[in-house]
Amino acid sequence: MGEPAVTLPDFETLYRQIQALPEGVTGEILDPGVLHTMGRPGKGHRRGQRQMLKTLRGVDANEGGTGWWIEVEAEVRFGPRLLVPDLSGWRVERVPEIPDENPLTIVPDWCCEVLSPGSTARVDRLQKLPRYLAAGVGHVWLVDPMLRLVEVYTGRDGVPVRVAAGGDTEVLPLPPFEGTFDLAPWWLPSTEG
Repeated sequence: MGEPAVTLPDFETLYRQIQALPEGVTGEILDPGVLHTMGRPGKGHRRGQRQMLKTLRGVDANEGGTGWWIEVEAEVRFGPRLLVPDLSGWRVERVPEIPDENPLTIVPDWCCEVLSPGSTARVDRLQKLPRYLAAGVGHVWLVDPMLRLVEVYTGRDGVPVRVAAGGDTEVLPLPPFEGTFDLAPWWLPSTEG
């Protein structure tokens, strides 16, 4: 006789475990039945995220802007998966109001992951990026504060395709948003790493 089949926990069971995690620990379900946890990000990550929010204020309906709902670390359910993008956005024309639900079940139009050194950068690039695009997220930004680099991806035939990139002090367009972005304020001074 063989070993008994292993039964993986369902979404609801894992979500209850996520809700019970201590403060400062984020839980995600990257693969059905598997809980993935991570601690809070470092200084470069926090600065990049804060500066991006400032840059996006003019389009963020939450902040009196127009066109987008921008959310910070919202739990988003993608079928059997639960992902927590650092930033995510929904076009107001498609989603007139963000529902009062947690986790959110409406696929974002845009997600942004700010990469942290070590395993989260690897997870963001190799696991979360293709999952976002496969679920129908139109654009995904990967922002690397250590390399001072922003990459914009969209999906084509199930494959992530980089459609824009820039870094350091460049001023450039970053789809899906209108206008240009000054990247210089997003980074820590080079002496702080």
